[in-house]
Amino acid sequence: MQNTFAILGAGMQGTAAAYDLAKFASDPKIFVGDVSLEAAQKSASRVNALVGKELCEAHQVDALNVESLSTFLAEADILISCVPYWMHPQIAKVAIETITDMVDLGGNTDITLKTMELDPQAKEAEVTLVPDCGLAPGLVNNVGMYMVENLDTCHSVKLYCGVLPQNPKPPFNYKLTFNMEGLVTEYDYEAIVLRDGEIVKVPTLTEVEDLHIDQLGDMEAFVTSGGTSTAPYTLQGKVTNYEYKTIRFPGHAAQMKIFKDFGLWREDKVNVPGGEVRPKDVFNKVFGPELAKFEDLDLCAVRGVGHGTKNGNKARIQIDIFDKQCETTGFTSMERLTGFSASIIAQEVVQGNVEKGAVRYENAMRGTDFLRELSRRGIDLQIREPVERKFE
Repeated sequence: MQNTFAILGAGMQGTAAAYDLAKFASDPKIFVGDVSLEAAQKSASRVNALVGKELCEAHQVDALNVESLSTFLAEADILISCVPYWMHPQIAKVAIETITDMVDLGGNTDITLKTMELDPQAKEAEVTLVPDCGLAPGLVNNVGMYMVENLDTCHSVKLYCGVLPQNPKPPFNYKLTFNMEGLVTEYDYEAIVLRDGEIVKVPTLTEVEDLHIDQLGDMEAFVTSGGTSTAPYTLQGKVTNYEYKTIRFPGHAAQMKIFKDFGLWREDKVNVPGGEVRPKDVFNKVFGPELAKFEDLDLCAVRGVGHGTKNGNKARIQIDIFDKQCETTGFTSMERLTGFSASIIAQEVVQGNVEKGAVRYENAMRGTDFLRELSRRGIDLQIREPVERKFE
């Protein structure tokens, strides 16, 4: 049976998701939509050329225009939303009206909870909504759920993720791999974690710890927002501790904290010559393009560590994922691990394996099954646990 997948946003992650669908979905038809028809055409042509088939069609669509979006979704079975996080709840309302399942890349737990509030309407329409289906949030939480699924009791889960340049250059030793607004959102606000069985909000850019990654050496990890998604709420009462940190080269957190502490990420308006502006808007507009000037191949490191019991004994599971930009397809590691992840969940939904309604990400697909799918895509994935496991 042919399924029609609609992708909203023809940028980096959207194009990677389309490619994964073209490679792994069963007999797919893929609509690539963007407010820029030229961008949609470029994305669709790239995927069609890579797979050697005409599977992608380009469409011009305005995500914030109900009529335009409704027309785009009219023939689609499922939507993968790859636009800025704050748009997702509004888009989800249109998806419900057009009876279109939907997954999104998420990134902000407060916004995700607004999508979850649409559960009654989604159930009534028999539509599935799964937010936060990217890398972090997203993939990292499948790593976390693997721990929960494969330990008899799981006491703690610690998750780490960083997308980094292969050849870092000072002063920031960082490559911008998605939009600046999304990056500042991760660095700002508060993180939601589970500690000693309680839901706790922790300030970002704090609790810096040393972390050694074999392929990179000594790194640092620190608190950022959004990475845990809704998992702390879901796992409360089952897991005592559940938290997430971002991996960077040493010193990065202290540098970013200067911008935060000195008000450059404030959202209230300030008077300047010529009018009023929000400092955060100016920062994103000025700092983002400057940071984006640094071009380099990227890589991604993910680590998950789980502690608990297995067969009556104390047990520890560690999962490490290390991925580099693919020179064959040109997809960055960020694109691969974000776009491929969204595609995997979307395929799980259209296969009828996810219940109807607004479904928390960690309840949509077993972590063990997700990692098996990720392994099929050639992602370097190492699992150290009491019983050795390899995905065939």
